[in-house]
Amino acid sequence: MLLATAMAGAAAANFNATAYGARPDGKTMNTKAIQAAIDAAARDGGTVTFTAGTYLTGSIFVKSGVTLRLDKGVTLLGSQDIGDYPLRPTRIAGIEMKWPAALVNIYRQQDAAIEGEGTIDGDGKVFWDSYWTLRKAYEPRGLRWASDYDAHRPRLIQVFDSSRVKVGGGLLLRRSGFWTLHICYSTDVTVDGVVIRNNSDGLGPSTDGIDIDSSRKVLVQHADIDVNDDALCLKAGRDADGLRVARPTEDVVIRDSIVRSAAAGITFGSETSGGFRNIEAYRITVEGKVPVGILFKSAHTRGGFGDNLRLHDITMKGIPVVLRITMNWNPSYSYARIPAGVTDVPPVWKVLATPVPVEQGRARFRNVRIWNIKATGATRAFEVDGFKEAPLQRFSLKNLDIEAREGGYLHDIEDWRFEDTRLVLGTPVALEDAGAVNGLPPASFVVRPRPFKEDPSKKSYEEQDKS
Repeated sequence: MLLATAMAGAAAANFNATAYGARPDGKTMNTKAIQAAIDAAARDGGTVTFTAGTYLTGSIFVKSGVTLRLDKGVTLLGSQDIGDYPLRPTRIAGIEMKWPAALVNIYRQQDAAIEGEGTIDGDGKVFWDSYWTLRKAYEPRGLRWASDYDAHRPRLIQVFDSSRVKVGGGLLLRRSGFWTLHICYSTDVTVDGVVIRNNSDGLGPSTDGIDIDSSRKVLVQHADIDVNDDALCLKAGRDADGLRVARPTEDVVIRDSIVRSAAAGITFGSETSGGFRNIEAYRITVEGKVPVGILFKSAHTRGGFGDNLRLHDITMKGIPVVLRITMNWNPSYSYARIPAGVTDVPPVWKVLATPVPVEQGRARFRNVRIWNIKATGATRAFEVDGFKEAPLQRFSLKNLDIEAREGGYLHDIEDWRFEDTRLVLGTPVALEDAGAVNGLPPASFVVRPRPFKEDPSKKSYEEQDKS
């Protein structure tokens, strides 16, 4: 009994970072001091705490059995020196490679947590600016596709190859240099109660909200997101490298969240190679500066699949496009071509440029259920393009209530079923094949050949980014 009590007391022990030399003045570099507190807590299990104030730091690594607790009034402020984020093997935008560690990492650990009502602030504008500088140099050389990999930027939180992890409790996550919360190759992860604000210092590139990447048994709830790229995003690897790894994202629940600004509310892709299975998202509100409510995006070299995806009870207010599916997303980014005569290239370029057989490169989405969708003030209800050789199959759409100026179009589909649908449209939905769809209200669609569509690769880089 005494031994059990002693062990419980040790497990609950607090380790204040100031006792290990951390100084909350916003100027002192505290990486080593905070890591020392974490390492001490890891020896017997415990909680790392902080006296109120701002702690400047580079990458820190939360260990098994440790809770990093940031109470209200505590801020972890990210260093603006990329050298303070050591390179580690990870996956970035679907490719396994070495990349700077995140500001806060749970890296190959178990039973770890990052919780509290404090703030993790990436102070990321310097990294946004460095990305644009590199990209402007790359674009004229035909290297738009390489810029996202060569411009090293730190994520805010990385959960990598870990299990039984918790993140939340009212955390404010802001100004991330790159993706905000990246969950990769991990199992049994709960994100409950995070506020993400990446647009307070300008609009940073690739400042995704929450990315769930080739992971299993993930719950995300009570997230409040304002970012400048995908808000709630499911990923599973890119092209030849993603097909080699072949790890799906599966058994994921996303619920009770709001998206205020983003490239899209809920996104599958564009990294689809490992596939998606058993995903459910519901009670989501999408409003404000968000061009697309529900987005599926892939490319001709991605491959992968989507099966048993359930999206329901979603409210969209003033979102231009309710549902967009594109299988040829952002060609200048999606298709890597090393310029002729260039031989001395980074290893990741060769990985990105590895050919994928045509049949293997087609993503296949089927058995998708979408219901209880309320959308007002939309510009277009549907923008759906698949592959003629691999149509989007068995989509069930029930109880849709959409008000939009245009119906849009449904192309490359098979066995789509609508039920209890209310569409208030200025123009009807365009179909190529009336037999591919059942249940659309008679006055809501028109059958006609697909019009000529501009090759998306001919669009400007900026237009492709927004597709």
